[in-house]
Amino acid sequence: MSRFDVERERRTLGGIFRRLIGSTGPISLAHYMAENNARYYADRDPFGAAGDFITAPEISQMFGELIGLWLADLWIRAGRTEPVHYVELGPGRGTLARDAQRAMKRYGLEPRMHLVETSMRLRDMQLAAVPGAQFHDDLSRVPMEGPVLLVANEFLDALPVRQLVQTVDGWREIMVAVDGEGKFVETPGRQPMDSALPEARRNAAPGTVVETSPASAAILFEVAGRLASQGGAALFIDYGYTDGRSGSTLQAVRGHEKRSLFDTPGEVDLSAHVDFAQMEQVARSRGARVLGTVTQGEWLTRLGIADRAEALADFAPQHRDALMRARDRLVEPDQMGDLFKVLGLVAPDWPDGAGFAV
Repeated sequence: MSRFDVERERRTLGGIFRRLIGSTGPISLAHYMAENNARYYADRDPFGAAGDFITAPEISQMFGELIGLWLADLWIRAGRTEPVHYVELGPGRGTLARDAQRAMKRYGLEPRMHLVETSMRLRDMQLAAVPGAQFHDDLSRVPMEGPVLLVANEFLDALPVRQLVQTVDGWREIMVAVDGEGKFVETPGRQPMDSALPEARRNAAPGTVVETSPASAAILFEVAGRLASQGGAALFIDYGYTDGRSGSTLQAVRGHEKRSLFDTPGEVDLSAHVDFAQMEQVARSRGARVLGTVTQGEWLTRLGIADRAEALADFAPQHRDALMRARDRLVEPDQMGDLFKVLGLVAPDWPDGAGFAV
């Protein structure tokens, strides 16, 4: 390896990790995931056909429009309180916010638009889509007065997960080490972690992996507290499960294909499935009212996506086939319809939201 190659390797995230592990020992998988995604999202546009993955707002305007209508309907029935704030976590290119804003305006809802985003490149794209939007690094700067209408689409899945594995010596956290060839490998940590699991799950078979996401729980804790004190509603939409399953769901994606977790740190999107049952528990603990978690296909169908697709097709018949394919991709069980879930939360004194069986 030339001197130039050595210096380039030192500057990569992989090089930084190797030096850190060499100095202090293995790092947690959660640490590895957090640093990877911070680097990955800092200076790129990963969305769309030319990127690494496609999200629902990029598939069809119907997705953002129906979310906007859902929020407007709730706000109207809750009494039209002003000021009111639209807040989106991880707003991508701003497509969802733009489509939701257009739909909300048709029903007299013109909230102040707040986008929680740390990437400067994505902020530029979001501002072009939603002129006048206010940007925040986190929720702490979002105003504390007035109802909050919050949306988080494919946000929680990118937050770091902690993985615990049952070994012959008890539960241990999965760490990332470097082997003799300089490759990253998973290894059980030394610290006993039995107390980190509910007692009912401690007697699992050796090799069982349990994922938790303290970062996701912290977000739900803050959002639910905001709803309880300020009023409002929230939608968390992501791929995940509701049955408290075990096993690793962590995956790496680049160029719309699955990749190794460890080959190119900082150059792939790392994500994990969301434990919606746990998120519901956190929200209830803060006083928010949980409408429930339903599949994306079920929720969009109840909100009338089929009728909306037909209306758009009647207006632009030349796009009928594309519209119907987009509808199917969003709702069909073998596409995004079952894998993706929608968690709805509202303030204690707010009405029920459409699409949830409460």
